[in-house]
Amino acid sequence: MISLLHHRCLLDRVVCDAQSVRASWVLALGLSLATWPILAASEPQRIYRCGNAYTNQPDPSLSCKPLAGGSVTVIEGTRVQGSQAVTPLTHASGVSAKVDSTEQRQRDAQAQAVLQAELQKAQRQHVELLREWNNGEPERRADEHRQPQKYQDRVAQLRSALQRTEADVAGLQRELSRLSPVAFSGAKP
Repeated sequence: MISLLHHRCLLDRVVCDAQSVRASWVLALGLSLATWPILAASEPQRIYRCGNAYTNQPDPSLSCKPLAGGSVTVIEGTRVQGSQAVTPLTHASGVSAKVDSTEQRQRDAQAQAVLQAELQKAQRQHVELLREWNNGEPERRADEHRQPQKYQDRVAQLRSALQRTEADVAGLQRELSRLSPVAFSGAKP
């Protein structure tokens, strides 16, 4: 009989332990169900990129790709008004970039006058160099009689200066020929 009572006591203890384990499982399950909405709200949502749009509800018709890592912050830009889109551009000073035809003609005339003055200056310099060049035989200076290398260096410098002024004159004449039809006829190139 003692052994039967002993087994009965042991059996009661196992049942009692099982009931306490079951109670702890029920308690744990109840706590997890109670805290589930809090945990679900704190979990980061999956973000998708659909073209240039970011969303947490992807559109099946678009090719949306899930983004990995971090969150995305999208700041909406300003919308362009229809009437503002056709206004002329303005410089930083606030002056309109569009120039009327009379002002443009004045600018062209001023540019032509500057080019004409530069051309005359370059032509005078060219004439001076030609006179000093003396058909490839510049006059020797006193120190150049004793040092022929000095004379040859000066002749080389005169030759290169003549070539530069000829190129300058040709370039200024090209610019003037380009500007002249526009300035006088008012036609656009």
